[in-house]
Amino acid sequence: MDRHRQAYGVESICKVLQIAPSGYWRHAALTREPHRRCARVQRDEALIPHIQRVWHANLQVYGADKVWKQMNREGLPVGRCTVERLMRRLGLNGLHGRRGGSGGGRGHRDLCG
Repeated sequence: MDRHRQAYGVESICKVLQIAPSGYWRHAALTREPHRRCARVQRDEALIPHIQRVWHANLQVYGADKVWKQMNREGLPVGRCTVERLMRRLGLNGLHGRRGGSGGGRGHRDLCG
């Protein structure tokens, strides 16, 4: 939008995109002055690198619960639901189950006879 703003104007671009011009101006102002963002957004931006660090340091197998526990052990007080929300937004997933493979609920006896 910023690239085409000079040629077409904000109002006409917003009309085509069906968004309010005030929404664009608010976004532009918050991009220029990040300290004016709400406290939750500022905290999220501060927590994201820590969540990524813990997740990568543990071979990308930790889910939200273990990342949350590890961060609290390191002295970073954070809510579990916050870690879940941010990991979901970042596309970070832990491994499910204790063993790899499909399992399928079959035991030794099912396979052998």
